[in-house]
Amino acid sequence: MNDRILVWDLPLRIFHWVLAASFAGAFLTAESERQRDLHLLLGYTFAGAIAFRLLWGLVGTQHARFSSLRFGPAAIARYLRSLLAGRPERHVGHGPIAVLMIPLLLGLGLVVAGSGWATYAEFGGEWMEEVHEIAAVAMLVAVVAHVLGVIAVSLLQRENLVLPLLSGRKAGAPGSGIRTSRPLVALLLVAALAALWLPGLAARERRLAARGTTAAVAVEVGGERANHGD
Repeated sequence: MNDRILVWDLPLRIFHWVLAASFAGAFLTAESERQRDLHLLLGYTFAGAIAFRLLWGLVGTQHARFSSLRFGPAAIARYLRSLLAGRPERHVGHGPIAVLMIPLLLGLGLVVAGSGWATYAEFGGEWMEEVHEIAAVAMLVAVVAHVLGVIAVSLLQRENLVLPLLSGRKAGAPGSGIRTSRPLVALLLVAALAALWLPGLAARERRLAARGTTAAVAVEVGGERANHGD
């Protein structure tokens, strides 16, 4: 008998939605000079989320660990055949496709974050900016493919695979879930991601103050010149 068991811990769920939101926000603000500060802050959040996932893949709960992705070529081929037959194999945690998708998304994410930092630091010139843009587009394509795949499998399995990423729970045999959602780690993750915004917000305030000072000086100088002209 299958029960609603806890599969995805809270830190993993927070990571998933933070990564999705920060990538979407950064992608949408990439071409806006007025939203440059927001783009940078979202980029820091994106990079911080990836760093956490790499760590959590080593020390996290059962289904969050990379060691749970023990699927060889035969298992992947069998799963693909089940998809084509319209009867996909069901897995409590990650399925065989995750062996390909998780490294792809995390790898592209690292390239996006690294090239974005290098571009901001003016390291590498225009070619680094091109790398950043190409990697971002490639990741967007991978994300869209991932979302479409989740929708397709959800329909074929007649099971909502998105809802567990909110609740953490899926139908499964007792004993195949995890015992705790790790709320303390989730709290620390949120605090760490929020802390990434503090330097960026402080730098933004300094830039705005500097611009205000420069504008005031320009107005004062212009006024003095006008007075001398009179």
